[in-house]
Amino acid sequence: MKKYLKFLPVLFLAVIFSEVSAQDAVSDEELKKYAIVMDSIDNMKKDLMETISEMVKNNEVISGARYNELSKIITDETKLAAAKATPEEIAAIKEIIKAKDEGTAKIQETFKSLATDYIGAASFNKVKKAITENAEIKSKYDAIMAELKAEDSE
Repeated sequence: MKKYLKFLPVLFLAVIFSEVSAQDAVSDEELKKYAIVMDSIDNMKKDLMETISEMVKNNEVISGARYNELSKIITDETKLAAAKATPEEIAAIKEIIKAKDEGTAKIQETFKSLATDYIGAASFNKVKKAITENAEIKSKYDAIMAELKAEDSE
């Protein structure tokens, strides 16, 4: 009898951990909502990058190569002077950076809103953690994302 009593605490812990893991289980609906949030944000990032690319490509004041060169040093007046940046080039870069910053802020705001209002912060964090720790859930998530990407390209 004493031999069986030694296993009682182990059994008790097993029951507790199974309860905890049952509460932490990710539903298909939560996983789908999480994937929709991430897909939406990915699409917004892609759109912003395309917009910025178009702004650089279609800019009459500064070429793409010159933009790449000067955008890295835009906050350093000495380096801008050494690179012989014109006021027009600086203004063009600052306009593009402003558009990028505004787009980034919009993405962050949308991400926060979707994560809290659409899926819920607790569910969002639970799914995010599960994806990194559980290969089966990660596989399901990847399949859902592939479906969403296929729908996006239609």
